[in-house]
Amino acid sequence: MDIQADTAQPPRPAESSVSAANKAALDALPFADRRDFEDAERGFIGTIPDAAIMAGERKVWSQKPYGFLQADAAPDTVNPSLWRIAQLNCRHGLFEVTERLYQVRGFDIANMTIVEGDRGIIVIDTLTSAEPAKAALDLYYQHRGRRPVKAVIYTHTHTDHWGGVKGVVDEAAVSAGEVAIIAPDGFMEHAVSENVIAGNAMVRRAQYQFGTLLKTGERGQVDAALGKTISRGTVTLIAPTDLIRETGETRTIDGVEIIFQMAPNSEAPAEMHMYFPSLRALNMAENTTHLFHNLLPFRGAEVRDPLAWSKYINEALELFAGRSDVLIGQHHWPVWGRERIRSYMTSQRDLYKYVHDQTLRLMNHGLTAPEIAEALVLPKSLAQEWQNRDYYGTVRHNAKAIYQKYLGWYDGNPAHLDVLPPREGASKMVEYMGGSAAIIAKAREDFRAGNYRWVAEVMNKVVFAEPDNAEARALNAEAFEQLGYLAEAATWRNAYLFAAQELRNGVAATGATASVSPDTLAALTIDMLFDFIGVRLNGPKAEGKRALINWVFEDTGQRYVLNLENSALTYVAGKNRDDADASLTLSRATLNAIFARQTTFMQEIQAGKVKIAGNPMKLMELFGLLDTFQPTFEIVEPKRQMPS
Repeated sequence: MDIQADTAQPPRPAESSVSAANKAALDALPFADRRDFEDAERGFIGTIPDAAIMAGERKVWSQKPYGFLQADAAPDTVNPSLWRIAQLNCRHGLFEVTERLYQVRGFDIANMTIVEGDRGIIVIDTLTSAEPAKAALDLYYQHRGRRPVKAVIYTHTHTDHWGGVKGVVDEAAVSAGEVAIIAPDGFMEHAVSENVIAGNAMVRRAQYQFGTLLKTGERGQVDAALGKTISRGTVTLIAPTDLIRETGETRTIDGVEIIFQMAPNSEAPAEMHMYFPSLRALNMAENTTHLFHNLLPFRGAEVRDPLAWSKYINEALELFAGRSDVLIGQHHWPVWGRERIRSYMTSQRDLYKYVHDQTLRLMNHGLTAPEIAEALVLPKSLAQEWQNRDYYGTVRHNAKAIYQKYLGWYDGNPAHLDVLPPREGASKMVEYMGGSAAIIAKAREDFRAGNYRWVAEVMNKVVFAEPDNAEARALNAEAFEQLGYLAEAATWRNAYLFAAQELRNGVAATGATASVSPDTLAALTIDMLFDFIGVRLNGPKAEGKRALINWVFEDTGQRYVLNLENSALTYVAGKNRDDADASLTLSRATLNAIFARQTTFMQEIQAGKVKIAGNPMKLMELFGLLDTFQPTFEIVEPKRQMPS
C-alpha cells in the first residue's frame, strides 16, 4: 500500500479510558521529586538556538520540533511518566560537570564528554554523525577556548558513540600519531559487524523503535528515551590505535590519569567504564542510565546479559563509588554526591539482577515467556525510582529477552513447533472465527471496553488475512494508537504509533539505498565482506551453479578463493587456486567503492582498476545471483512480494 501525502490520515484523539489511565498514573509515581530536573540544568553554560545543526542545506538535528514539551502537564495522548523524561531530554547545550569535565548534551541521542588535560582535551564518544559532533565541539571551543584534541575514547560499539568521529578529529592526525583513538578490546569487530549482516532488517525495524518517520507532537513521536531521536548526518569511523583489554589498565593522556573497567557483553558486546582519580569522577558509559535499558532492542541484536550487567555495576560500586563525587554516563545527566551515587548504582544493579533472577525462577516453574511477562512486577523499592522506569527497555519485553537467551524461541509446546506462516495462519483463524465481518463487530465491542491489546492482536490477524480490508486496517490502527498513548516506554509508543501510521497510509519510501556507511564498509575485514556476500546470495537461483574465483588485493597483498557450490558461498584466505574459473586483481579501496554502490565491477574493469584473467562471465554470473535488499519491507501487514 503506497503512501499518498494528500490523503494521509491523521492520528485520532485519546479514548476516555486512555485519558483516565494516564491521569491515574500521576498518583502512582513520585512526580513531586524534581531532583532530576535540577541535575539536568546544573552547570549549564550555553547552547545554540534550538540545537539546530545543518549539513549544507539539510537539517540533521534540531530540538525545535519538541517545543510542545514546554507545557507542564502531559496531554491525555501521552503517558505522564514518558512526558517527564521527554521534558528532561529537551535540555541541550554545554554543561560543566566538575572542574575540567564538561558534557555537550541534547545535540544527538548520546552525550559528548570532554576532559581538559594539561594542553589539550580528551573527547569521550563522538555522537552518531559528524555534523552534530563538530557543532558540539565548536560549542565547547566557543566557551572554553580552542584546545587540540589529544585523544578520542569510544566507550562502546554502538554507532551513536563513534559515528561522529570525523567531526572531531582528522584521520590524518590520527595516522600521524598526533591523536590517540582508545576503545575496548573487540571494538572494530563488533562495531562494524553488528549492523552489517542483518543491517537492512535492523534499519527498517529501528524506524519502529525510534519513530524516525513519525511526525513529532502530542499524538506522535515525543522522545526516544535515551535522548530525543537519532541525528541524520554523516556516519564516520576511524579505527582505534589503542585497545583496553583488562580491568585496571590505566592510561595517562595529556596529564590526566584514567583507570579502565572492562564490561563486555553488557549493554554492548564491547564496552568499558572509566574512572578519573584527579577529578573524582566515574563514567559508566551506558551501563547505568536514568531508565531501564533494553536487553533486546526492537531493531534486533543478540540478547544482552543482565546478570553480567549487574555484576559490572557491582564491581564499579566496589572499585570506584566510594571515591567518586560525580557519576556521568554517555546518555542523560550526571549524579552528584557519594551517597546519591551509591544509591543510584545500587538500585540499577539490583534492577537488572531482580529481573534476571525472577525470570529464571518463573521459567523453572514452567512459565513461558508471555506468562512471565504478565506475572513479573518490580518491588516498590525499585519501581518507585525514576531511573528504573520502563522508558526504553521494559520489564515485560526484557523478561521475554531473558527467556530467549536461556531457552530460545520454542516454549516447549509442540503446537507451537511448526505453526503456519503469519498470512496462512491468519486466514485459517479468520475462517474459523466466522469471517472478518463477525470478527470486526466483536472487536469494536472490545475497543469500546478498552481492551486494546486484544483488538490490536485480532485485527492484525484480519489484516494479514485480508490486507486490503479497509475497515480492519482502520480498527487495527486505532487500537495500536491507543496503546501508544498509554505506553510509558518511548520505544513502545513509537512502535505502536508507527504501526498505526503505516496501516493508514502505507509504507513510506525513504529513498535509502544502503544500510551501511562507506566508512563502516571500509572497516570490514575481507572475511566480513565475503560473509556479507554469502548472505546476499539467492540460494534457489544458485542451485546447480558452480564458480571458483581467485581474489588478489594488490594494495594489501591478501589472497582469497571464493567458492560457489551447493548454493552456498564459502572462501579460503591466504591462497589462490590454479583451477579457478577466473582471477581478479584489484585494490581494497576499489572493492569498497563497489560495495558502497559508488561504482560497479563493469565500470572498474573498463577503467582498468579491476583486472580479470580467465572467464569473466563467471564473475558476472556470481554477482547476478546476489539479492538487493529493499529497505521498506512490510511489517504490520503481509509482504506484498515474497522473495524468490
